[in-house]
Amino acid sequence: MQLSGRLGQFSLVFFILFSLNLYSGIDDYIYPKSISPSFSNSGTIGLIQMPSARMMPAGSVAFSWSNADPYLRGSLVATPFSWAEASYQYTDINNSLYSLSKDFSGDQTYKDKSFDAKFLLLKESDYIPAIAMGFRDIAGTGVFSSEYLVASKRANNIDFTLGLGWGTFSDNGFENPLIKIDDAFRERDVSENVTQGGEFSTGYWYSGKVGIFGGAEIFLPNFNGLRLKIEYDSTDYELEGFPFGAKSFNMAFENVRQPASKINIGLVYPINEKFHLKLNYIKGHTISFGFSMQGDFGKKFPLIPKNDKPKPVKNSRIVKQVTAKNDVMLYKASLLHLNARRTFLQKADVEGDKYKIVYSQSNHESWPRATGRALRVLDEISPPKIKTFEVANTNGGIGMYKFTIDREQFSKYKDEKLYNLAIKDAALEPYSYSSADYAFRPEIKLPDLFWSVVPTIKQQIGGPDGFFFGNIRLSFKGELAMKKNTSIKMEFSHGFIDNFDELKLASDSVLPHVRTEIVNYLKSGRGTIIERLQFDRFFKPTPSIYTKVTAGLVENMFGAIGGEILYRPFYANYAIGAELWFAKQRAYDQMFDFLDYETVTGHINIYYKEPRSQVTLALKGGRFLAKDSGINFDISRRFKSSLKMGIFFSLTDISEYEFGEGSFDKGFYFFLPIESFFDKYRKGSAGIGLRPLTRDGAAMIKHTHSLFSITDQSQYINIARDWDDLYD
Repeated sequence: MQLSGRLGQFSLVFFILFSLNLYSGIDDYIYPKSISPSFSNSGTIGLIQMPSARMMPAGSVAFSWSNADPYLRGSLVATPFSWAEASYQYTDINNSLYSLSKDFSGDQTYKDKSFDAKFLLLKESDYIPAIAMGFRDIAGTGVFSSEYLVASKRANNIDFTLGLGWGTFSDNGFENPLIKIDDAFRERDVSENVTQGGEFSTGYWYSGKVGIFGGAEIFLPNFNGLRLKIEYDSTDYELEGFPFGAKSFNMAFENVRQPASKINIGLVYPINEKFHLKLNYIKGHTISFGFSMQGDFGKKFPLIPKNDKPKPVKNSRIVKQVTAKNDVMLYKASLLHLNARRTFLQKADVEGDKYKIVYSQSNHESWPRATGRALRVLDEISPPKIKTFEVANTNGGIGMYKFTIDREQFSKYKDEKLYNLAIKDAALEPYSYSSADYAFRPEIKLPDLFWSVVPTIKQQIGGPDGFFFGNIRLSFKGELAMKKNTSIKMEFSHGFIDNFDELKLASDSVLPHVRTEIVNYLKSGRGTIIERLQFDRFFKPTPSIYTKVTAGLVENMFGAIGGEILYRPFYANYAIGAELWFAKQRAYDQMFDFLDYETVTGHINIYYKEPRSQVTLALKGGRFLAKDSGINFDISRRFKSSLKMGIFFSLTDISEYEFGEGSFDKGFYFFLPIESFFDKYRKGSAGIGLRPLTRDGAAMIKHTHSLFSITDQSQYINIARDWDDLYD
């Protein structure tokens, strides 16, 4: 009788939805194709509590926050491909304590970290719905563990969703049809669901009862884009989170309210396409609310349109008359006008009717854009005798590539931005330069210091001794150029306000404490510290071989002496390298003193970049900081906006017990292009990395200016990707 009642509620939902679709005017309810999908309370794309088959566009990154008692949840969501969604959730469960030990965690409520994943199996067509399969809490404690198969189909203003759920999505479900394949799918042993976090527990996936869920999202264009959601919720709240998890962890819990209804309703209001507010009535007695922010970094300019057109040379006709007098005037004019555009002339020479320059730049992520803007300047200031331009670029003081193009051909297609015609007969080659090859070699005052002062925050999130610990700091960041291929990277900071006194969780690692002493570093480094003081010298002995020598305080926890070598042919989509470091652990105060621990660490590095998808596979094998040996796998993708997102995991020769909670090292990261947040082009990115847990296994030296990174944008495969920026 109970199941029959649930099916009646489920049918009622769809009767209401189909009625809306039948009796509303089509003009009032046309669902725009450009509308972005909305987020569920679980932090991923979906209905209210339940998932859908919808995805954000490839290259999207979003943050979602919701308060749905007893859960307060923040989620970071990314779509590396149009068919894959990955998300990281951090959930505060307010009806459960972190532990029963007051000395250990006080009155702090339980905090849960989890990873979700969803994969699009079938794209929507005129008659076929989009179909996706997904996993909740696949690398966390497992207290929200569930799997699902879901379909979504849009009809005018309504986006329908219907799905099957296992685990916590199986309330009042039916017998699992997968038992016809294997009887092991019959029962789901929930006692094995809950782990200590960070592990993949695949043994129970798609086992146990199967629940049915569904609903719809209705777009209301006459209400400024307001959306109405209604769903049948198949969540089994006796299995989800706590109290079941509390029993497993021997924790305290209270005020558990069972749902009075399985029908949830909600509203989503888009402030704009990227920012949504949501308000829901769930479980028949609870009001939930939240918001989401989304950026489509698969687009060239995902957030703010650019207002940064090339600056023409003033009085260019007169400048050409001056530069026609002799080559020295041309060299000086190039130096003046290029430097004014943050393109720094290194060398120059006139060879017959060819004008050759070498430059460096600090303004553009896209090297073709930087090259194109340099060519504009040269075209505007060069006398008529110059028929060909040869423009070579450097990075880290070493030559990268040179681009040779007919002047008339470049100028002819400039206004129409027909880059594909302009470069038809252009030459692109690897480049190693010698000063002796150029007549003009401007004197550059070295050493030269580039610096900035910025506010920063050091933080520790999610420990048993408290949810958030932070330190507001002021950081001096600088780079001292000693020679063109030699620099000192430095960063100093001073803390002003913090709550680190309350940090008390000590490392329990049986390995050398190369990362798990983070509490000691945070507490002892509250004043003035040296974040980094790193000497780098770069060499390019052949057109395909790059080398780097590094010494100094390369990160907060270690000083090191070592280097890299990288073999990377200009036209190839692969690279092979090696690195070797003698590392010594820094004292907790992060000044010039060291602890006793020291080690030798190094790796053989192999890289492969798939040209069409811009997916890079990196494999690093060798010895890690804690003297464990193994392999690090890294998979990343770069998008047109310069966003880079990736995942990594490491497997070493230490046991699960030695590694500790989480079993092995893993996580994901983003590098967000700084220029996405401004209307001007800017070089650089801001990194965000997340690990479920900080442990000592598979730890590597965190040095800057890796050879693969400084050479990446200057390889043929990446220049060709950005050719359309030539006239930008």
